[in-house]
Amino acid sequence: MTETTTAVPARIRVGVIEDHPLYRQAVARVLEEAADIELGVVAESVGEFAMRRQPPGGVVVLDLKLRGVADSAAVMEVAGMGHRVLVVSAHAGKEEVLAAVTAGARGYLSKDSDGEEILGAVRQIASGNSYVSPMLASFVLSSARERGGGQQLVLSERERQVLSLLAAGERDQDIAEAMAISVRTVRSYLDRIRDKTGRRRRPELTRLAIEEGIAAQPPVH
Repeated sequence: MTETTTAVPARIRVGVIEDHPLYRQAVARVLEEAADIELGVVAESVGEFAMRRQPPGGVVVLDLKLRGVADSAAVMEVAGMGHRVLVVSAHAGKEEVLAAVTAGARGYLSKDSDGEEILGAVRQIASGNSYVSPMLASFVLSSARERGGGQQLVLSERERQVLSLLAAGERDQDIAEAMAISVRTVRSYLDRIRDKTGRRRRPELTRLAIEEGIAAQPPVH
């Protein structure tokens, strides 16, 4: 007789960088009580978080107004460590949202968000998507309209698929495998997207995906 074992789904490792003690504790408690989440490093600054060396690949809930490295620089530094960044900030104006998304944040919530929305955003980001609360998404959409003079951006279905996968953090090789095309073809699609939009860098293309409502689409296999 052979024993059968049921694979236990891997939990999502989530760190927290927040300098307000009460809010930091509250967010950590919400995360710790979720069955599918493993609480990672909880720190009051980017420097402290870096010293404690949370393994890359998880999600980090990040405040913007921190001591030391702050704002978009904090987003870039944490994303550069290999983490997916969810900004949760009391500062949720248009400039803050757009700057954070451009710097590489995968999601943005205001501190008015409740625990369920934070958990939902964490799960979306961990699965490779992006999440901006409906209230804040209007900033990103209005920016797209201002940039385009009210004209709708026209991308082909394949270009939208490539952009969706890029926004999910996939490399060119991963996109090629997911879409069953060559890396050369992926780069050709990306060149066309850049020509159409004027966006050159990957963070700018990720922001474009959010603006166009593409980032939340599941990867195409």
